[in-house]
Amino acid sequence: MQKGMPMHIALVTAFPPSKGSLNEYGFHFARALGNKAEVRQLSIVADTLAEKISEAPHIHRVWSFNDVQTAWKINQKLDDLKPDAVIFNLQFASFGDKRIPAALGLLAPWMSKSKRLSFTLLHNLFETVDLSSAGYAQNPILKTAMNLAGNAFTRALLKSDLIATTMPRYVDILRETYHAKNAFLAPHGSFDVGHIAPLPKTPTVMTFGKFGTYKKVEVLLEAHAELQKRLPDVRLVIAGSDSPNAKGYLENAAQQYQHLSNVVFTGYVAEEDVPRIFSDSTVVAFPYESTTGSSGVLHQAGQFGRAAVMPEIGDLADLIADEGYQALSFKPGDVASLTAALYDLLSDKEKALALGQANHRAASGITLDDVADWYLLHISRLLGQTWTLDKQAKQVASSTI
Repeated sequence: MQKGMPMHIALVTAFPPSKGSLNEYGFHFARALGNKAEVRQLSIVADTLAEKISEAPHIHRVWSFNDVQTAWKINQKLDDLKPDAVIFNLQFASFGDKRIPAALGLLAPWMSKSKRLSFTLLHNLFETVDLSSAGYAQNPILKTAMNLAGNAFTRALLKSDLIATTMPRYVDILRETYHAKNAFLAPHGSFDVGHIAPLPKTPTVMTFGKFGTYKKVEVLLEAHAELQKRLPDVRLVIAGSDSPNAKGYLENAAQQYQHLSNVVFTGYVAEEDVPRIFSDSTVVAFPYESTTGSSGVLHQAGQFGRAAVMPEIGDLADLIADEGYQALSFKPGDVASLTAALYDLLSDKEKALALGQANHRAASGITLDDVADWYLLHISRLLGQTWTLDKQAKQVASSTI
């Protein structure tokens, strides 16, 4: 986007070094916004940390996970900051893993709208989440109650001036089910796209995320045991931490499979270590039983030029169809199917490299820098400003409006 009237933008998001949901996306999105000439000031309204650290003055840590006062605290800070517009980077469990504080936090965009332009980037929808596999509701009555609540809070989020989702299917749901006229597509975007690092000499499978609900490592560990019979030096790296709804899961898995060699549980991966984790892998595996939104990990696999092995289900299948990512597929939960797909790539580096290059091209198509232009375009329009777009930003805007 070419230079227009400079604006003060606030971004409400979990933010590193916190481990909150979407913290990594918030970090890269903030960087993309902050680099724009149209943004004279960026204020980050973030989640609190257990220990105080030295941070830049534009980072304001005011809300806490599972705090019933989150929406009020966020809007109190926004009243102090007086931004021209605020962007909320959210999914339904951003503000808590307990139902009441999680739900009350989602009122923050609606509370904000009366005083300033309010935009919500919603990474998942209740209608597309398997509540049982995601660890939110096992009881059918509770599931029904949560679906009704999800419907109500989706309507509250739609009170934003604009609500954006990362998947075309989500836009269709909001427009058809909720008759939303302010719902649009904002692609996830890749964080950074650089050169592809050479594949490691040792065949290495890596999986990345928060595990224990719909992301299960047992099938991957069983597949690793089978792979070792054919590739004795193969490594398995399980990078990440427990899902908030499955505390202790990875520790139990590590104990259960301690007899396996060449298995590394990294624990939480700090932002500065993410490039190394991906570059040290041959293939990125997605041991998912269901999905809850666009996959940041798949975008990162593309960013670093790595091949993927994943089930063609839900949003993962949509990313292949809509954004051009490629992967070898396996049947969810099927050890033999997963083992075969992994061996296919681990035993053929040329094939793994070609698949990684295809994903790199997909990631290069739309970056967060382009997505930031899209948001600034809409904010400028609603503020009554004039603006012009460069060629790349026009392509992004025309594909989303």
